[in-house]
Parts: sequence; structure tokens; C-alpha cells
Amino acid sequence: MKLYVIAGEASGDLHGANLLKALFKMQPDLQCRVWGGDLMQAAGGDLVKHYRDLAFMGFVEVIKNLRTILQNIDFCKKDILAFQPDALVLIDYPGFNLRIAKWAKQQGIKVIYYISPQIWAWHRSRVHDIRRDVDKMLVILPFEQAFFEQYHVEVEFVGHPLLDALQEHTAHTLAATGQSNIIALLPGSRRQEVQRILPEMLAVIKDFPDYQFVIAGATSLPATFYQPFLKDYPQVQVVVGKTYELLQKSHAALVKSGTSTLETALFKVPQVVCYAGNLISYHIARRLVQVKYISLVNLIADKPLVRELIQDDLNPANLKSALTEILQPEKRAELLAGYSELRRLLGDGGASQRTAQAIIRFLHD
Repeated sequence: MKLYVIAGEASGDLHGANLLKALFKMQPDLQCRVWGGDLMQAAGGDLVKHYRDLAFMGFVEVIKNLRTILQNIDFCKKDILAFQPDALVLIDYPGFNLRIAKWAKQQGIKVIYYISPQIWAWHRSRVHDIRRDVDKMLVILPFEQAFFEQYHVEVEFVGHPLLDALQEHTAHTLAATGQSNIIALLPGSRRQEVQRILPEMLAVIKDFPDYQFVIAGATSLPATFYQPFLKDYPQVQVVVGKTYELLQKSHAALVKSGTSTLETALFKVPQVVCYAGNLISYHIARRLVQVKYISLVNLIADKPLVRELIQDDLNPANLKSALTEILQPEKRAELLAGYSELRRLLGDGGASQRTAQAIIRFLHD
């Protein structure tokens, strides 16, 4: 069996790697070319492009880098044709992957989409493209199955792969004691988002002298990238590639909106969700977004479980107030109870194995 797997971000690399591990157990003779990162390569994928070369955030950044993006798309098409896979497996990354899906369908290549683009949040018209171009949708959020079914898209809910990733991690580490004074800062994995969000996070340090602030550094960025931000904060540490270890030891966290909010919740760490983007990109997105919340935690819970500070609301005064609140025992207990319900909604572990089984079953039918 030959698969061509495309992931364009760190989270896609993580979930793609766990999927590859499950696939290789079931199909030891699998051949797999991948766009992803170090984890997918270590899991046995033949790495074609690293996600660090693919990360462009927001409308303005995409336009500025359009030539590079188009060159990557052209290269990807030629590489797929040369490899002749039995199927494409596309992992999130919709701006790129939906283009490839449309082209692949025209070439007669089977298309499997694992981890849906968040089209239920904005740009819902893309669901018609998915129905036309994707042969099988494998979704990870409980409400996504009903969303796609109403548009007659072939869909299967496989559960959230984060449960597998966290279970694998905690099986090899000690549980957190809950007595830590560490506050984790998770400012994202792209240069642009770190540049906008990290200074706001760091500005509250002076208001919490009894706590140790530690930055979760992204493996896609060099360690030296963080140093200019820390010239006034020599006490702040940066740990690279150890986000789960950091969360396991943290008492609270300030987290950039994205998959990390869900990871933080599953580690039972009270959090404040942060987001600030390019002003033009933000105002365009604001007009298009069709959901009540920006964080996955609140979307899945279907209520404002965690505080969200977005764009102008992301400032030191609001961060100080929100962080102070989640450090209080009553609020902490409320959040932890909400996190337990969140885990129940996500279903049991085993998403990577179920996804691998679904892919093999689909190709053998």
C-alpha cells in the first residue's frame, strides 16, 4: 500500500506521526511519502517538505508569500504523480490541502481527509468542495459528524487523537503534583503569532512575583528567536519541544488559541486563551467567522468555559485580571470539572488506530 500524507503544521505532524505508527503496525509493507515534520519522519514517513517551510498565517501573510505557496502546490502535484499513491491522506491545512484534493480528484486519485478544516466556523461554502473532491472524511470533533452528514458528505467520527498522544506521554512520565508555581506561556508556533502574542503575555510577569513563568518554545523556531523578547525578563525560561512536560508541571497557563487550548485542558491546567493577529486579517476573519467562540475548549463544551482574550482585549490589564481569577481555588475547581466533561465528549482513546483501520477498510472495499 502506498500513501501520500500532507500535514502543514506542528499539530498535524503529531497526529500524522501517530497515524503512521498505527498504519505500519497493520501494514508493515506500507510506503509513505509525507509533508510534515520530524515526528512523521521518525514514524517511518519519507519526508518531502517540512512544515516549518509551509507556515503562513493570515490573509496578508498568504498574499505576501503567494508565489512560494503556488510553487509548493506545483511541486506537490508533480511529486504525487511520480509516486503514484493508492490514496492521499490530507491532514487539516485547508488552504493547501483543498487545492490538492480538487486536483487529485481530477486525476482519479482517492482522497481521504483526516482532521477536518474548520469550515463549520467560517467559509462553509467549502463543504460543497469537500463533497465533490473528498472520498472519505474522518473527523475528530463530536459535532463535526452531524455537520457533514447534513450536507451528505461521507463521514466517520474517529475520536480525538490528542487523547492518544497524551496517554502515550503520561505513560512514560510522572503525574503532576498540583503544587507547582509554574505558569506556562504557549504563544504559538509561527513567528508572526509569537511576535504579537508573547510580549502581551510577558507584560504580566511583574504582577505575579510568586510564580515562575516558562515559555513553551516551538521546535519550528530557533531557540535564539525568543531571546530578544526576554531582555527585560531574565528569569523566564524557554523549553523547546517539551510542551507536554511543561503542562504536566504547570499550575496555570496563558495559551494562544488553537490545538494547544485543548491540550492544556486535557492536562487539567486552568488557562486563559489568547489571540491577536494582523489587523487586516483579523477584521476579514471577524466578518466571516460563524461560531460563538474561538477556542476548541469552548466550542466543544458549547459554553464559555475558559476566558478568551482576542485582539484588542489581549492586553496586560485583562491578562492580569483573567490570570488572577483562574488562580483562585473556586475558579480552578470549576474549570477542572468542565475539563472532565470535555474529555467525556471527546470519546475514548484509540483515534489513531480507528483512523488507520478506516483508511485500510476504505481502500480494500
